[in-house]
Amino acid sequence: MSIEVYRDVYGVPHLRAADPAELAFAQGRTTARDRAWQLEVERHRAQGTTAAFLGAAEAGWDVFVRRARLADTARRCLERLEESDPETADWVRAYVDGVNDGLAEGARRAPEFAATGLAAGRWEAWTPLAVWLSTHILFAGFPTKLWRERVATGLGEEWTELFAADGPATAGSNGWLVAGERTASGAALVAGDPHRFIEAPGVYQQIRLSCPRYDVVGLAVPGVPGLAHFGHTGHVAWAITNAMADYQDLYRERLRRTGDGGVEAYGPEGWRPAAAHTETVGVLGGEPAVVEVVETARGPVVVGEGPQETGAEWEGLSLRYVPRVTGLLGFEVLPRLLAARTAGEVDAALDGWVEPVNVVLAADTEGGLLHRVAGHVPIRDRANSLRPVPAWEPAHAWAAEPAPLPRAEVEGGYAVMANARGLAAPLGVEFAPPHRADRIAALLDGSTDWTPGATAAVHRDTDNRAAARLLAAVGAAGDLSPAAADVRRRLLAWDRRMEADSLGAGLYAAVRGAVVRRLAAHEAFAGLRDPGPYPEVFHPWLYLGPRVGLALETLLVTGPVPAADVRRIVGEALEETGAGEPPAAWGATHRLAPWQALPHPDDDRWPGLGGDHDCVLSTSSAPGYTDRSARASAARYVWDLADRERSGWIVPFGASGVAGDPHHEDQLPLWLRGELAPVTTDWNRLTKEQG
Repeated sequence: MSIEVYRDVYGVPHLRAADPAELAFAQGRTTARDRAWQLEVERHRAQGTTAAFLGAAEAGWDVFVRRARLADTARRCLERLEESDPETADWVRAYVDGVNDGLAEGARRAPEFAATGLAAGRWEAWTPLAVWLSTHILFAGFPTKLWRERVATGLGEEWTELFAADGPATAGSNGWLVAGERTASGAALVAGDPHRFIEAPGVYQQIRLSCPRYDVVGLAVPGVPGLAHFGHTGHVAWAITNAMADYQDLYRERLRRTGDGGVEAYGPEGWRPAAAHTETVGVLGGEPAVVEVVETARGPVVVGEGPQETGAEWEGLSLRYVPRVTGLLGFEVLPRLLAARTAGEVDAALDGWVEPVNVVLAADTEGGLLHRVAGHVPIRDRANSLRPVPAWEPAHAWAAEPAPLPRAEVEGGYAVMANARGLAAPLGVEFAPPHRADRIAALLDGSTDWTPGATAAVHRDTDNRAAARLLAAVGAAGDLSPAAADVRRRLLAWDRRMEADSLGAGLYAAVRGAVVRRLAAHEAFAGLRDPGPYPEVFHPWLYLGPRVGLALETLLVTGPVPAADVRRIVGEALEETGAGEPPAAWGATHRLAPWQALPHPDDDRWPGLGGDHDCVLSTSSAPGYTDRSARASAARYVWDLADRERSGWIVPFGASGVAGDPHHEDQLPLWLRGELAPVTTDWNRLTKEQG
């Protein structure tokens, strides 16, 4: 093989090979050497085997993965890919061969293997597809349908969509395109930042992939070949955000045990056999869990365990998701994106995209622009999108063909995508509030001379438009003690910017938290305090407190809490804040809280952050319960179509997943300041790796 590996000053790998297959092998091997622990955690998460070495806390996830049949779905999708596009299937295999070639070396460098006693395993050709599935199976937020069911039964049918706001694990991403007519160079800029739960190592990997057919820089998902979401080929650049589409359904199933120990499910044609078998989930230091895996004609049953007695009946919930139904995952798109040279070719490639459903922006060096939705959204009754629906009613079946996908022209010289109700509105139910999208549009509208540096400054914007409604309620509060009146005075004088060193932002957060806690404790919400009879893996979508925090703007002006009680609650929150210790600056409590498979022993080492959930600098917490931020920019980028070397990118930690490596966390200071590392493409300014 003629593979060459170079590194830039931040340790980002630049790979050069003779053809795409060799390059895929190089990507897999380099990723395994740099991030062996991360890859193996992701492989085990995709297979439902993490509790065997991480302990009982992961057993709930493993059980869900087994019940949802993610690994089997990945195998099914690979078989379909082998039939329809054997060249891409071979390309995926080359990546897997590279992973297996590099894992042993990577594992020797990563101390987590010794700490857990885990030995590096072996990847199968379907493993990257399983990693993709496990990464995105909860991305569309189908557990929100469980929450709406809880609201309907615990509060009332009329309030089912009261809490309609982006859920606790979905939105936050920004993206924007500035056409050449509004840039200093006359060429387009594509920029943004995906917001996800922050993980260490990071969920995105900066990388360059170069062979005679293409030369692309971008952000890869470790464990998956190519550059699915963000890339710059030198000729065309693309980026995505979550479209907030609804494309997974939950069905209420009636199930019964047959005489031979099998299971039947009641559907539109009556009782029909369901597939059933058992699997065992190993648990470190505990008893293994035996899981019955049941699949009806709708999909795998993910909620509801049945008794073993013959003739016994029970209810459950099955999950219907597109790859399980169609055998398609969209991996054939990945090599086509790498080879694209125009926005039109990106557009054509994305016609085969499946999930997650994304809003896409792209621009090329010839002035071509693209703004569209990509993915597979089934056509079905609207009730399917709101709550679990009866499996036995034919009206809830999926149509044979997916929904048509919206697209739009780029008007006014720019386009913005920030999870708000807009281009993808026909495809979803709950979207992010418009604050981030509106703020980005206002900033872009303020100049016709945009440069990469000026564009990067948009990432750092901390203007909090979501504060307006609470501040209005604060201003309207009735008689207050002198201390509470002083809190009100200082809040109303605050500039509404969530800077880390802002005392005003810290004060606002303290009052907001007190309001959220009091609203959640109101008797009107008594029926929502229990997360319900659902597996723990779904509980983040079902906790009342965080839901109240996300929907606070709405709940201040409408809902089951009387207006007089809302006024009283706001006044009490001001009194509480005024009577306590003065709140510190926002960053003192709004600290980074990344997920790690093995938590760091010094959790307090993570720094304070600026921003807030609805700021462009979107750093989410759970107001009233914790200011710690588990969700923030998983990467930031600016793609310059005039000169790729004027582009910039950053990830929260670094290129290496190995603790102690010089590039393990060397990008963290830049990320905290909202700065970007340079994209270097001149091979002469890179360092060739030996061996």
